[in-house]
Amino acid sequence: MTDLPNLSSFSYQLLILLTAMICKGVISHFISHEPLRFFQFYCQKLGDKVNKSQNSPQQKTISGLVAIIITLAPIAVILWLFEAFIAVDFIWQTSLLYLAVGSFGLSQVNKSIAQAIVAKQSYLAKQTLKLWLLRETEPLSSLGLSKAAIEMKLLRTLQQGYAVAVIFLVAGPLAAILFRLLLEMHYYWNTKLEKFSHFGLHSKLTVNLLQWLPVRVFSLLLLFTCIGKNFLLFWRLSKKHFFRLDNNIALLLLALSLEVKLGGVAMYANTDGVNTKLYKVSFNDLARQPQVTDIIHANNKITYLISFSLAFLILIALAIEFITASI
Repeated sequence: MTDLPNLSSFSYQLLILLTAMICKGVISHFISHEPLRFFQFYCQKLGDKVNKSQNSPQQKTISGLVAIIITLAPIAVILWLFEAFIAVDFIWQTSLLYLAVGSFGLSQVNKSIAQAIVAKQSYLAKQTLKLWLLRETEPLSSLGLSKAAIEMKLLRTLQQGYAVAVIFLVAGPLAAILFRLLLEMHYYWNTKLEKFSHFGLHSKLTVNLLQWLPVRVFSLLLLFTCIGKNFLLFWRLSKKHFFRLDNNIALLLLALSLEVKLGGVAMYANTDGVNTKLYKVSFNDLARQPQVTDIIHANNKITYLISFSLAFLILIALAIEFITASI
């Protein structure tokens, strides 16, 4: 049941989404905070305790699955039962979604990185970006920093914002917060790190499955912004990625849209202190390397797509309300 009986279910959900986003944006503007910091600490400690180096790859894979179940199952049951004691359902759902949605300060982070690169403050740029990346930032040049900043902004916006919002609209706040918790597990047990190459397989697969639809919706919107500018070419280049369980289609379309090269080699730290060079997929190989200005262009394009998506949802909600009132 909703607290606003005159609204349709979709309009009610959209109102909760907008309220949570506004609250997150306003609070993030004044205070830099991460509500899930304790859970991130929990993931780190659980991974260190359960993921034993002496275990076989199969044991590590099973341990990763068990770690997900014993963590998320009790949380899901507790939140589901606790909902029955909440008098104002709107506040409860908004609070859960507020926790699920990621930081709204990524654009400002990227602007700070761009300013540091322009000012030749390479160390500051690397340290700022390091807080948001799994890869090592120390070896990166100014071009590498620009590329990494663009990729970070896109992927975190997709995973912590766009995917969370779509899952909330489709399945509700409990599904949204559980997805975000699973996402944090995926971040800390990332298979790009050698010690989690088996332990993190199930968290990676589940996150990729759940974010598949939101990423494709975002990617199609990004593709449609290129109408009149190599639209058919961009579709032919990206369609092979459409049904794959990864974010490559979004990275490729953003690279094509910005006319820059993304992806490629990245360095990741191992437990023995030696960095591992990982050869990832490279996108738009024939284009130039991204410049500092491309960080801002990427920020603007991603913000535009988010704004367009919200405006489109609002129009749908208004249409539903109008049709409902007319019946």
